Amino acid sequence: MFRNKGIAFKLTFFIIASCAIIFTLLSSYNYSNSRKIIINGIEKNAVNLAVGTANKIESFIMPIQKIPETIALILDDSDIDHSDITNLLKIIVANNSNVFGAAIAFEPYCFNSNSYYFAPYFCRSKYGTSFSDLNSTNYNYFSWDWYTLPKKLNKPVWSEPYFDDGAGNIIMSTYSVPFYSTIDGKKIFKGVVTADVSLEWLQALVSKIDISKSGYAFTISKTGKFITHPTLSFIMNSNVFDVSIVQNNDQMLEIAKNMMAGKTGFGQCDRIIDSDQKYWVSYSWMPSCKWSLGIFFPQIELMEVVKKLHHTVLILGALGILFISLIIAVIANSITNPLRQLAITTKNIAKGNFDVEIPVFKSKDEVGKLAHAFAYMKTSLKKYIKDLTETTAAKERMQSELSIGRDIQMGMVPKLIPPFTDQNEFDLYATLKPAKEVGGDLFDFFFIDNDNLCFLIGDVSGKGVPAALFMAVTKTLIKGIAMQTNDPAEILRRVNDEAVQNNEACMFVTVFLAVLNIKTGEIKFANAGHNPPLIAKNNNDISFLQLDNGCALGVVENPDFITERLVLRHGDLILLYTDGVTEAFNKNGEEFSEDRLENEFVSIANLPAEQIVSEVIGKVSLFSSGIPQSDDITVLALRYKL
Repeated sequence: MFRNKGIAFKLTFFIIASCAIIFTLLSSYNYSNSRKIIINGIEKNAVNLAVGTANKIESFIMPIQKIPETIALILDDSDIDHSDITNLLKIIVANNSNVFGAAIAFEPYCFNSNSYYFAPYFCRSKYGTSFSDLNSTNYNYFSWDWYTLPKKLNKPVWSEPYFDDGAGNIIMSTYSVPFYSTIDGKKIFKGVVTADVSLEWLQALVSKIDISKSGYAFTISKTGKFITHPTLSFIMNSNVFDVSIVQNNDQMLEIAKNMMAGKTGFGQCDRIIDSDQKYWVSYSWMPSCKWSLGIFFPQIELMEVVKKLHHTVLILGALGILFISLIIAVIANSITNPLRQLAITTKNIAKGNFDVEIPVFKSKDEVGKLAHAFAYMKTSLKKYIKDLTETTAAKERMQSELSIGRDIQMGMVPKLIPPFTDQNEFDLYATLKPAKEVGGDLFDFFFIDNDNLCFLIGDVSGKGVPAALFMAVTKTLIKGIAMQTNDPAEILRRVNDEAVQNNEACMFVTVFLAVLNIKTGEIKFANAGHNPPLIAKNNNDISFLQLDNGCALGVVENPDFITERLVLRHGDLILLYTDGVTEAFNKNGEEFSEDRLENEFVSIANLPAEQIVSEVIGKVSLFSSGIPQSDDITVLALRYKL
């Protein structure tokens, strides 16, 4: 279809098609993102509105709670006569406009040994305040919730809201606070102080919440009964759980459960009790009275602004695409020839001809900028290829240096493993497992004379050829000086004197060096900042060798090294290692550690030296499986056999 069409047509068609696709994606993203932002804002504001309204209700309720709580504190362990009680109740009702009525109800014979009932009650009336006596077998206040619940729970309780016929059939709730007397150090329930509160203010407060056209708020009691609702028939007659179950509204049922569980949050309902449209619901718990406030937000009304904006964007986008198509159709032909010339030039550049001339266009439009970009691209490619060639050569030199360093390192360690097979006094084995980069681990063993075997292990700071050379120099110095003296501390002192001279690179090496008398089993040893060896006595008593840590070689002049001694018995074993063992990491970032090494060593301490070395390296490799080895691993094991 497009094969025989001109470039101008193809350019116009594909650009417009691309613009249409891009615009569609952008408008969809914009609508989706705007919707999410608005929903997030609605959720935040809805929760804030619910919490703020709940706090207003709490701020009304909490001062009322203080009144009976204060009276209860006064009545605890105090004697008060009949006239004081009635005067106190009358003052409470007269001076607190939010309190409809108040009572003090005593346990049988607690106020007076001759009175089974004693419960004076004052409430508001059209004449001011009126007194009622609840001391009646017909009323029997001991069985009412406002009395039994605080007695049973030993704490203040708000009663379930109720209609009070005597107050004009208005909704009331009673706050009851228990008070006690103390007998023989034990608190004995004595009675309750109550405050009756009219909830007409609650209906007025909740009904004033303005949520679009069809949104509204409601409150439910601790049993789920509607206390306030725009549908008056629901108030005190319907339960949110029963209504949700009857209407098979699982979403509303789940929200109701959250409300009754004391949670504050935000949810969604495809429909609510009296409507089939989708709503968002925010709810907040009121801990003082254990009621919950819910607010319904109609989705359609709140998202209407987003939809109008989206429709406007679609119309403007369509007009914009039409305008772009006209502009492109006009200029498409003017750029065809320059593009053809640039295409020919690009083919020459692609063949490696970076000396080809880029066509020069006088226009400063996109074609002129494109030609300038091609010229810049040609120069950049030429420079890039030159830099790449130099980088490749530098990388090859680096790899060569690492290879040389590795050759130096591996060429300096003993080749004959196991060594001294004709010696029956001891069993010795060592190995070095190199990392990918050149490190500076070293080990060595050699006879100073017929009876004294020198063995050592070390770790040079840094990597590469410098580390390998420093290791080689250190190893050579140790062996040369050891032939002059068999005192480990003296050997390390002399080596340090040489290493610290002209050490401009500030390199250093940690070394553990020991001399074993193969006839007596005595080991003289000194340490220069290296990891402490493990000692296995008779394959059972396993511990780290307690030794003076010392200073690494090459750090400071005239350090103190101490020659220490121990005697090996038949079967005793000493294990030397570098920090490549204890500082190996696994996938969880955990170190192999000295504790893990000691624990693993328990099960292998009775094996031959070669197997012990192999097991240690194998356990470290298994521990760090899947993690590249970051440092050389060197292990040396020596068992005394006399």
